[in-house]
Amino acid sequence: MEQRAALVDALKRALKARGITYSDVADALQLSEPSVKRLFSGGQFTLERFEQICALAQTTISELARTVDGVKDEVSQLTREQERAIMSDRKLLLVALCALNHLSLEQIVNAYDISKTECIALLIQLDRVKLLELLPGNRIKLKVTRAFSWLPNGPIQQFFKAQAQREYFASHFDGPSEVMLVTNGLLSKASTEALLAKLRRVANEFTEKHHAEAHLPLTERRPLSMVLAVRPWELEEMRALRRRPPDKASAKGSAAKAEARPRPIV
Repeated sequence: MEQRAALVDALKRALKARGITYSDVADALQLSEPSVKRLFSGGQFTLERFEQICALAQTTISELARTVDGVKDEVSQLTREQERAIMSDRKLLLVALCALNHLSLEQIVNAYDISKTECIALLIQLDRVKLLELLPGNRIKLKVTRAFSWLPNGPIQQFFKAQAQREYFASHFDGPSEVMLVTNGLLSKASTEALLAKLRRVANEFTEKHHAEAHLPLTERRPLSMVLAVRPWELEEMRALRRRPPDKASAKGSAAKAEARPRPIV
């Protein structure tokens, strides 16, 4: 039962990736939409019916099975060695980012000055790095989870800090789809934790929308980067003006001097 449910879930994801709705499936199978929804909720497919829907999603039962098995091998982060391998070639990094953005081989070649042969060679390198798997027909299957992120202060994040960060913040943030909010305050530990949890939910929502809209043509999507950063911080100029507590040595010296002074007669 668990394996069948996993296959049905994998088929749902395949349909969603192609932008195929229950209504589309119903039309193709000449069924009502409620009937199709019952099929998916109950998982009571005949083999013939399941294969028909697989064909509609441009996949096969064996490929879905590999997808289900591959979920176990997905990682949320790469190792430093894997990231260094990707950073060894800027075109390799570009293709890696394109793959993570769900671009196909054809879309990468159309968008960038990379030949098809060169792009395939780069994808093979990323397959060896285990970021993705290059399937028959040069289809790309990512081997990372939906919550994938680069290593904190790892090779790729260091590159973005050194290079992309300067470009990113070289903006007035007053154009369409741009915003920059800087807020300072004093918060308790509990309020800080609650705020961090909310920001993580916003980041997760961003990721979910990114995956959900992967089927849309590139003309309807554009690169969008969101930076969420929270840390205890104060401007260096202000921190320099903070009153420093007396050190222990000077405090002891002051106490000794006070003891040495003549005491008034009471």
